[in-house]
Amino acid sequence: MRWKHLGVAVALGAGLAACATTTSPTGRTQYMAYSDSQLNQMGAQAFAEMKSKQKTQTGGQQSAYVQCVVKALVAQLPPEWRQLQWETAVFVDDSPNAFALPGGKVGVNTGMFTVAKNQDQLAAVIGHEIGHVYARHTNERVSRQSATSTGLAVLGALAGTRYGQTGSDLVTQGGGTLAQMGLLLPFSRTQETESDQIGQQLMAQAGFDPAQAVDLWQNMVAASANRSPEWLSTHPDPQNRIRALEARTPSLQPVYEAARKAGHTPRCGS
Repeated sequence: MRWKHLGVAVALGAGLAACATTTSPTGRTQYMAYSDSQLNQMGAQAFAEMKSKQKTQTGGQQSAYVQCVVKALVAQLPPEWRQLQWETAVFVDDSPNAFALPGGKVGVNTGMFTVAKNQDQLAAVIGHEIGHVYARHTNERVSRQSATSTGLAVLGALAGTRYGQTGSDLVTQGGGTLAQMGLLLPFSRTQETESDQIGQQLMAQAGFDPAQAVDLWQNMVAASANRSPEWLSTHPDPQNRIRALEARTPSLQPVYEAARKAGHTPRCGS
């Protein structure tokens, strides 16, 4: 299994010469060295291993809750993104974290439900993580690192950062595939800010209250108990993040109201 993973990663590294310029959903110029299908394959592989290494819920109210929120948000993506094989998993873990991987793989820890106190706040979390996938952030950061680390960056980069968690935590919890590759690449602050913007837009379009993204982050700050979490080394300052979310909310309220009038009224729970 180990050599299979290594072989795929090295093969991906060979594609560096095909680096292409693309534009993110917010209009930012990006440089990509890999195809979507390559990253989707690696995302699916890493997700499968994480599920095999960690305890997950099978069925139940929380799993249905997450699936409902993901479905509502994904419905607002362009057709080619809606056609991915979206899959969710709820990991039995008290830390309040969530993540998404290329290929449409979304994971939420049970601890997140203590911080995201209603469906709108959970949509803020998941919308942010889907934003990373939609904006191809993993491809972007792997491509930037590949010049020096070649394919060995790929699986480590897939770990990224969960919502409030560093890649090293994912290696501990995710097991062999991620640990074997050894190199973890956190999302940049630019990417985190971009995902905030995309996620808040998606939640408004889906009929979730975009103002709840502010409340979610206030809860996240309160949950940190005035400590400086490790993930703040790569995430924007929480207060700056809250202010940016607050500043966008008035322009998104009409989007949210129009979505509700059009019948986008998610009833996912909590």
